[in-house]
Amino acid sequence: MSIKLFSASFNGIDGNIVTVEVDISKGLPAFNIVGLGDMSIKESKERVRSAIENSSFEFPLGRITVNLAPADLRKEGSLFDLPIAVGILFASEQINICDVEKFLFVGELSLSGELNKIRGALPIVIEGSNKNFKNFIIPIHNINECSLIIKDKNIYPFKNLNQVIHFFQYRDLMPYKNEVIKKEKEYNIDFRDVCGQNSSKRALEIAAAGNHNIIMFGPPGSGKSMLAQRIPTILPNLDYDEALEVTKIYSVSGNLRGKNGVELFRPFRNPHHTVTPAGLIGGGNRVSPGEVSLAHNGVLFLDEILEFKKNVLELLRQPLEDKFIEITRAYGKVKYPSNFMLVAAMNPCPCGYFASGQRKCLCSEYERKRYLNKLSGPLIDRIDMFTFVGPSKYSDIKEQNMGEPSSAIKKRVSIARDIQKSRFKYESINTNSQMNVKLIKRYCKLDEKCESIMKKIFTNYKISTRAYYRILKVSRTIADLKNKENIVQEDIIEAINYRKFINGNII
Repeated sequence: MSIKLFSASFNGIDGNIVTVEVDISKGLPAFNIVGLGDMSIKESKERVRSAIENSSFEFPLGRITVNLAPADLRKEGSLFDLPIAVGILFASEQINICDVEKFLFVGELSLSGELNKIRGALPIVIEGSNKNFKNFIIPIHNINECSLIIKDKNIYPFKNLNQVIHFFQYRDLMPYKNEVIKKEKEYNIDFRDVCGQNSSKRALEIAAAGNHNIIMFGPPGSGKSMLAQRIPTILPNLDYDEALEVTKIYSVSGNLRGKNGVELFRPFRNPHHTVTPAGLIGGGNRVSPGEVSLAHNGVLFLDEILEFKKNVLELLRQPLEDKFIEITRAYGKVKYPSNFMLVAAMNPCPCGYFASGQRKCLCSEYERKRYLNKLSGPLIDRIDMFTFVGPSKYSDIKEQNMGEPSSAIKKRVSIARDIQKSRFKYESINTNSQMNVKLIKRYCKLDEKCESIMKKIFTNYKISTRAYYRILKVSRTIADLKNKENIVQEDIIEAINYRKFINGNII
């Protein structure tokens, strides 16, 4: 007897519906799984056999063939254990399911028949919803992340194989209902903890409002890392669509952080400078998402960016420009989103004290140039803003000159983001940093005074076209923070100041 069930796999953060066909025929006992599965799927034969026997069912004698269709789609993971086991019991007439085609099954089985947590449950359920499936059988450990899907779908979580079979025999379980409760995240850090540094705080506020990439440079101990760690406290919470994207990425990578299995707050990733290329952009045997994707809709902080290997830093060019990363392997391509805000901190020279006004720099001109050359021209072109974080003054420390709390800055940032979201509601983007040339010309119109300033900067300092457009993007964000419709001269001048790098050069 041959039967058919439905399951799913995933590629990147997108699900793929898979048909699980089980056929039991006469012949010498054999158990074969075909359909371009990886080693974890091949090993499921022993897990399924033990799970069936330890759940008080009989493993049928005969020639068992399992086909995972479409056969030309590569499949990986242990999530096909449950549909294979249910299919074998159905095909051997030990159970009867009258409407099996209306359900989508996923789950990994232990030898005792328990259902273990799987990776990628959320994108699988979303793809099933898109293909008009309304009933989903999943492990109970994946229930919270699946609570993000549309409410008219029926989610049935189970602990083991026996519960699944009992449900189909008696239909005595109501679908799981869960409301995701959004609340403000409580941070134990605040921008008020940083004494002084008002100019850098202003730069970070602008960067957060427009999702602009920013580099902070200055002597050691000036507060660069301290400022960067507080950026999440001024960023608005994720909306529904953003939370869905972030949760899908963390689901397929197996790194869900929230206690309820849902990512409600913007990620803050801080990889060590010894990170590998695969660790940064993704890859490996399973082609897992890297730091640039785990930071999607959040912050990627590279502390001491010049300590990273140059070949690793150059890999940031494409995701910074395109907002996604595409990894190509022999068996196909995997695409991950990577729309993150890059925040980097660096010293101006190997000793760290060049142009600091604090100590005398001991580095030669050659050493400084060699040190800074790790940041190539094309990579610097992709940075929107630069800000100098100077040494703190004693008066700031003594008088506790801390400035505004994060809550006040977050309020302004949220208003600016709402303005941008409304402006770009028909453009498929959310922030000023994502504008292309066409949108820049539409939303960053300059008057004669602004045009005159930009012409002088472009001509005298020989800046690139990309840098020219990035100045306009930052100017647009500054105007949004003031809730102004048009960019004015003061906005342009402030944006140009954020293009000044070491020695005050405009780049």
